[in-house]
Amino acid sequence: MDRGNRLGDIEITDPKAMRALAHPVRLAILERLQRHGPATATQLSPDVGATPSVASWHLRHLAGFGLVRDAEPGADRRERRWEAAARGFRFDMPEDDEGRSAARVLSREMFVHSADLPHRWVTETEPGLDAEWRRPAGLANTRVVVSAEELAAIEDAIESVLAPYVTRDAAQRPSGARGVRLLRYVLPEGTEEQTGEIA
Repeated sequence: MDRGNRLGDIEITDPKAMRALAHPVRLAILERLQRHGPATATQLSPDVGATPSVASWHLRHLAGFGLVRDAEPGADRRERRWEAAARGFRFDMPEDDEGRSAARVLSREMFVHSADLPHRWVTETEPGLDAEWRRPAGLANTRVVVSAEELAAIEDAIESVLAPYVTRDAAQRPSGARGVRLLRYVLPEGTEEQTGEIA
């Protein structure tokens, strides 16, 4: 099933681009630009754990793969501002060995990059949330037994629900709206894990 790309993500197919993004500073830069908009290397530096010159080098590297680009100049036209080329990115597991290896490296780095996010949310953000935001927040851990085609259909349905919220203009957001991170891990089990299947 071709899920399409309703969310407007950059689709990464080049193994070299996958390996380029599989770096903690580059992932942090891209995430910061996607969440907060255009910035200079100097503005990014404290958030990504790199000096301005190192951040600038990583930005140019990401630009070489089309993941970031020059943004409109800010108040100081001498400073180079960067922006993410899209709201998000996606990649599939390629069939060839080089592509599979690169996708695994990027997947591992993304898991490591996001691993601390739930803990930080529970300790830093959740205690300060109003009840109206605490109620729908949280997590679920659901196991299903499906075919590969059914799993693709589930992912397609989730993206179908999310797309109008991801792609709408800022002017269309209701008052009181705020950013929400939806972490979605889709982790098929190995064949050896199929004992004790749910009915």
